[in-house]
This record gives sequence, structure tokens and C-alpha cells, in this order.
Amino acid sequence: MRKMLFLLLLAVTALPALAQDEAAREGLRIAREMDRRASGFGNLSAELVMVLMDRSGRKSLRQLRNLVRERPDDGDLSLMVFEQPADVRGTRLLVHAHKDRDDDEWIYLPALRRVKRISAAGKTSSFMGSEFTYEDLGAQEVEKFDHRLLRTEPCGVDDLQCFVNERRPRLAGSGYSRQVLWIDQQEYRPWRIDYYDRKGELLKTLLLRDYHRYLDHYWRAHRMLMKNHQTGKSTLLLWKSFRFGNEFPPDTFDPKRLASGH
Repeated sequence: MRKMLFLLLLAVTALPALAQDEAAREGLRIAREMDRRASGFGNLSAELVMVLMDRSGRKSLRQLRNLVRERPDDGDLSLMVFEQPADVRGTRLLVHAHKDRDDDEWIYLPALRRVKRISAAGKTSSFMGSEFTYEDLGAQEVEKFDHRLLRTEPCGVDDLQCFVNERRPRLAGSGYSRQVLWIDQQEYRPWRIDYYDRKGELLKTLLLRDYHRYLDHYWRAHRMLMKNHQTGKSTLLLWKSFRFGNEFPPDTFDPKRLASGH
């Protein structure tokens, strides 16, 4: 009798662990499928407007262009170039993303006429006064996180149903304790990401809207709004003019060329 009670107790206590394992497996599957559907584009370029908004609603606008070269064996290479207004024109951010270690990032500041490498500690700071950090602008590679499916529920957009997936950074030094993503079950597109600070408090929410499909395969959000719940500030990114299959010069993403412009 005692043996039967012991086995029953053992089985009951094992259930939560089994549920956690299944949630982790499904969360990882969802993350991999989202990554798979977004991969294979090769090279792309796009234009965007960055709108900075303070807690009072005052706005300032910046115009940028973005170049990306895909690397199937590692994270992507990306170059973000500020074109307007005059006080930030020529500022360039170069990212060499990696799948399983910290990204390499450099920024060229025309006013100082020098290239600055972003340190690991500096990646949690604001990018050019926006609510995006340097960490946010790096590649969100599947291998950099532990994933877990929390639940499924309506996305809150159209009639879409979403997976609600949690990912926790594996690398030390992240500015976040965890992120929660709403990913639609039809096309595996992220519609919302909640970012929690190191204390576990909700810090920011990214809303992705106005998706367009390119080459009958690749979905890209044309509107991204990052809201900072702790400061009341927000940053809106408006994307346009996506072009795929670009032929970039070989040294486009070379840090040595960052100061000379492209």
C-alpha cells in the first residue's frame, strides 16, 4: 500500500515537469518556424522614418536607410545610415550579428569623426535617443534564448489566433529578464513583444503592424511602435521601399569603411 502511494505521489509530482518540458519543446518549435519563414531573402535594403515622441507628445523625425546581408551560417550583417536631419546626417550603425554570442556593433559619429565600438555593457543603452536599444537592433537569433509556449489566444488583430511565446536571454549582460511574443498561427509573424527589465517589471512593448508580403514569401511590418511604459516615451518606425536581391559592394559591411561612407 505504501509503495502504491509512493508511486502515485511520484507520478503526480512529475506532471508539472513534463508540462514544462512540452512547453519548452513547443516554444522552441514555434521560434524556429518563425525564423525559418523569415530566412532565405539574401540581401535587402529599405528606407524608414524614425519618429521620437516624448511623454508630452512632442515629436522629432529622422530619415534613415537600412541595408542587410543575410549570412546563413551566422547572424546577419546590417548597416543603418541616418540621412536627415542635418545634426545626425551621416551617423552609421554597423551590426555583425551572431547566433550564439554577443553581436559586434560599431557606430560612426560624424561630429566626432570617429568610429566607436559598442561595448557589451553599452548595448543596453538607448540608440540615438530612441526607445530601441543597441540590443534590440541586433539579431534576435533563436539560439540566444530559452523558449517556452505560455498559451494561445486571439492576437487582437483581425481574427488571428496567436501563440504567446516566452524567450529568456541566455547571454549574460542582456537588459531584459524575459520577452513575451504574440506570434500568429497562420504565418508566424510577431505582432507584439513585451520586454521585461532585469527586475522582472514590464519595461516596453513593441507593436508590429501593416504587414506586406514580398516575393510571395517574406512578410515585413511597415509600422513598428515601441512604447516605454516606465518613461512614457515612444518611438515609431515607418518602413517603406523594401528591395530584395541587392548587389552590395564587398566592403559595404566592413568596419574599416564605416567612417568613409557608402
